[in-house]
Amino acid sequence: MKQHNAALEVNEVPKMHKWLTLSLQHLFAMFGATILVPFLTGLEPAVALVSSGFGTLAYILITRGKVPAYLGSSFAFIYPIVEVSKSSGIPGAMMGSFMAGLVYGLVALLITMFGTKWLMNILPPIVVGPVIIVIGLGLASTAIDMAMYEPGSDQVYSGTHFMVALVTLAITVIASVFFRGFFSLVPILFGIVGGYLFAMTQGIVDTSGIQEEWTNITSAESFGGVLNAIFHMPNFTVPFVDFSPLEVISWEIAFLMVPFALVTITEHTGDQMVLSKVVGKNFLREPGLNRSILGDGVATVIASFLGGPPNTTYGENIGVLAITRVFSVFVIGGAAVIAIIFGFVGMITAVISSIPTAVMGGVSILLFGIIASSGLRMLIDNQIDFGEKRNLIISSVILVIGVGGAYIQVNADIQIAGMALAAIIGVLLNLVLPGKEKGKGNGNMFEAPEQLDENEKRKDGVA
Repeated sequence: MKQHNAALEVNEVPKMHKWLTLSLQHLFAMFGATILVPFLTGLEPAVALVSSGFGTLAYILITRGKVPAYLGSSFAFIYPIVEVSKSSGIPGAMMGSFMAGLVYGLVALLITMFGTKWLMNILPPIVVGPVIIVIGLGLASTAIDMAMYEPGSDQVYSGTHFMVALVTLAITVIASVFFRGFFSLVPILFGIVGGYLFAMTQGIVDTSGIQEEWTNITSAESFGGVLNAIFHMPNFTVPFVDFSPLEVISWEIAFLMVPFALVTITEHTGDQMVLSKVVGKNFLREPGLNRSILGDGVATVIASFLGGPPNTTYGENIGVLAITRVFSVFVIGGAAVIAIIFGFVGMITAVISSIPTAVMGGVSILLFGIIASSGLRMLIDNQIDFGEKRNLIISSVILVIGVGGAYIQVNADIQIAGMALAAIIGVLLNLVLPGKEKGKGNGNMFEAPEQLDENEKRKDGVA
C-alpha cells in the first residue's frame, strides 16, 4: 500500500511542547458531536467524555498501538437509546449498549475464524445504505422539535427558539463549506459556540449553573478547596451499584439495540478503509479488522458500565490526521486523557448543560440529514443498480417500514419496532431473494486485505 509522508509516524512520540496542542486538536474535533449524543438521549455529557476517553485508550491497547483512531459517541444509537429509555430508563439503555458491544466481540471472533466474506453476504450496501438513511430520517422529527418548540412544553411554538436554531444551522453550514484546513473539520463546534452566543443575546441561556460553579471556586479558602470546587464526580450509572442488570435486561431491549450494532460495524469497516488510505498502512490486514472491531466493542462495553453512549470511530478525527499528517497514537491517547479530565471538571459540565435545546436542534438538522445522506452515498459509491428489481424492492421495504414506524408485537413485553425491524427484514430479503451479487455493487466494502493491496498497486502503476 502506498506510503504517505508523515509529520509523525504511528508509534512516534511527539515532543512535549507539541503534544498538548496536537491532542487538543483531536479533542476539539470530536467534542461537539460527542456531547450532542448524550444531550439528545438524556445521558450525561460528562460521562460521555469520560467513556470516550477510556474507550479510546482501550481501543489503542487492543489494536496494539497500531491504529491512530479516536472513538466518540455513536449517532446510530440515538434512536434505540431514546426508545429503550422510555420503557426501561437509562439502566435499560446501558444493558442494550452492553449487548451491542458483545455483538462486536462475536463478529470479531467470526472474522478471525472465517474472514469477512460472510459479513458482506449478510450486510451488503443495498441493506446497510437504506438502513442508514432510515436512521437519519427517523431522527428528523427530534431535530425539528428541539429547534421549533419551547423546551419542556407540549409542542408550544417559539419563534425565538426557531430563529436561534436557524442561526446555529447557518453558522454550521458556513463553517463546513467555507472554512479550510482544521477549521473545516469542526463545523459542529463552531455552530454550537456561535449559536450559544446568539442565544445569549435572545435571553434563552440559563447561566445559573455556571455562576454557581464560579462562586464555589472563588469562595474556596484553600488550594484544596479550589480543587474540590473545580473537579466533580460525573453522574455515572454503574451496574450492580446503581441497578441490577438481571432485573433490567430483556429481549425487547435486545431487539431494539442489537441490530444497530451490525450497521455501525459496517460503518467501522468503511472508516478503517479510509484511515488505511490516509496513513498508508493496511489496517484491515495489520492489526486486522477483527482487532479493530473488538476494540470498538470493548469501548462500547466500557461506556455501558459507566452510563455513556456507545462509542465508534470518528470521521472528524480521521480528517485531522489527513490534514496534519500526524499519525501518532500517542497524540490520540493524549486527547483521550484530556477528555477524561474534562469529564471531571464541573465548569465544563455546567457550560454544556446551559446550551439551549434550540442550538442543539439547529446543529441536529444538518447532522441527521448528513446521516441520511451518507446512506445514499454508500449506495452511490458502491454503484448499486436500482434498475434491478431486487435492489429496488429491498431498499423500498426498508425505507417505508423504518420511516413509517412499523412494529411487530411479539408479546406484552417484547416489541420489534421501527429501524430494528427494517434492518431485520432487509437482511432477510437480501438472503431470500435471488441475485445476491447485485446487492453488493462493486463489492469493495469488504474486500480482503490482499485485494486492497493489489488495488493500491494497480492505482500506483506498480502492477
